[in-house]
Amino acid sequence: MSGLIYHLFTCSALMSLGLYHLICTTRNHLKAPRDYVTKPYHPFTFQTQQFTKHIQLYLIIICLLIAFFHQTAISFDSDPLVKGRSPVHHFMSLQSAGVLFLFLTLSVALLLSETTNLLPFPPDLFFGTASALFFLQYSVTSSSASLQTSVLEAKCDSVSATIAALSAVLCIILACHPRLFVADVGLGASICLQGLWSLQTGLSLHVDAFIPDGCHKLLDVVSGVEGSTRCELDDSKLRATAILDLVFVVYVLFVILILIVTYAVTAKVVGVRRFGTYEALPTSSGAGADTNHIQMKAMTGTQA
Repeated sequence: MSGLIYHLFTCSALMSLGLYHLICTTRNHLKAPRDYVTKPYHPFTFQTQQFTKHIQLYLIIICLLIAFFHQTAISFDSDPLVKGRSPVHHFMSLQSAGVLFLFLTLSVALLLSETTNLLPFPPDLFFGTASALFFLQYSVTSSSASLQTSVLEAKCDSVSATIAALSAVLCIILACHPRLFVADVGLGASICLQGLWSLQTGLSLHVDAFIPDGCHKLLDVVSGVEGSTRCELDDSKLRATAILDLVFVVYVLFVILILIVTYAVTAKVVGVRRFGTYEALPTSSGAGADTNHIQMKAMTGTQA
């Protein structure tokens, strides 16, 4: 049960962060397309107090702290099926905790850069560092997928690693090309996709109704450790993998729908007109037209 709650918490945090990034990025681009430059953080502009202006950064730090302590705590869970040696999930959880701690350090550095003059943090350096951390997350998650004895957990980790690699590529693109709006929107969408996949991971591993047919949880293993969900037959393993691939495609379509709706609603709120429409240029009328007409008559008479 605790594993499902953690994945729900992760989904809520990542979806909120991704949607907020999408809305702010789209709003800034629609307001000034020519002056658009990506930002690592979008403060609440309608708040004047220093704390409320950067409340999102405080919430990110709190969420990372909770995730860090959770991964550290579950690394000490015992596995009754393993005797006389350290279970693999101990090391995988510690690796995840280390990656979360690095993201926490980056968030604290960004907060100091936004609120004080102690640590000026340029955006290109921030995105370059974030790209390195996402790549580290990809490496750790891929290694975890290769060590899993459960097909379901290995597949969930493999997809999560792919999304982390996408985020790493988008961050390094933004570090080199900070005016590229498409990459900035893609980063927000990848964060939303990571949140949705975290939800699917929790459902597939901890809720009996979402576990594919032919797979089951081991009742004598602590919930959430490696190998706690098994598919005994090869046909069951292939079917479970195919189902997760299909679900991932559905989530990608859902994220694209979120992106389109977010762009449309933000454009409506900002008040930007549809691209491709033009206004007629003002024409001269009234006294100015009469004057020009009179001058042309005078020139005609002179020539005659």
